[in-house]
Amino acid sequence: MSDSRIPLAGVIGSPIAHSRSPRLQNYWLKRYGIQGHYIPMDVAREDLENVIRTLPKLGFVGVNITIPYKETVMGIVDQITDRATLIGAANTLIFRRDGKIHADNTDGYGFFENLRSNAPDWDPKAGPVVVLGAGGAARAVVASLNGAGVPEILLCNRTRARAERLKQDFGLRVTVVDWVQAGNIIENAELVVNTTSLGMTGKPEMRLPLDGLRKGMTVTDLVYSPLKTHLLQTAETAGCTVVDGLGMLLHQAVPGFERWFGVRPDVDDATRAAVMA
Repeated sequence: MSDSRIPLAGVIGSPIAHSRSPRLQNYWLKRYGIQGHYIPMDVAREDLENVIRTLPKLGFVGVNITIPYKETVMGIVDQITDRATLIGAANTLIFRRDGKIHADNTDGYGFFENLRSNAPDWDPKAGPVVVLGAGGAARAVVASLNGAGVPEILLCNRTRARAERLKQDFGLRVTVVDWVQAGNIIENAELVVNTTSLGMTGKPEMRLPLDGLRKGMTVTDLVYSPLKTHLLQTAETAGCTVVDGLGMLLHQAVPGFERWFGVRPDVDDATRAAVMA
């Protein structure tokens, strides 16, 4: 930031037109009076490494990585944080002045900050957490929950073998439960987390039995389109504390923006409104 070049950042994925990250990051750049730009880039897989290694020469200070390249970039970068290694994927790259490309994963941070901000009464040590799904987002969530001291994580995935692989990586506090039993274990949870795409616009609805949802429980859905999924609507009707997925998107972006542009941005109502506009 000390030289005369205008700092650039962006997000790489394929497809990428749907991403709300440019709207968020460019809002922050304008809000904090930073002369910089954040650009969406649809990159073919065969071009990925060449593009990433070329961007620093063009004035880029870093990029976000999204589907389908979060795991692929792990084999391209020079340095990887412990949490990205544990999760097995990276969503934030920092192009260092020494020429090294540094990879991090801030999804777990974003998930936990979203909960902390919007469900402050939830106590990680109060009881079991049900996690639906076992993909990359679930790995970030489980890593975050483990770090917070959650006593038991009940993991349900439509493909049990994938859930078993996640359990092998994250230890004894993770218990794999068959997908058909998910409705039965929800009633004993203090927190329910959906990390699947079920309920997302254009995807199938979640058809699990949800009559186990009860007052005092916290329910969060990583899906943010629509903002209030069927799961969250049902949970709200049952008296649960509900946390939508938009906050995770906002909070996971904070560390990257700070590293790239030197200012730690606030996540507040104005930020949410700008991204949803």
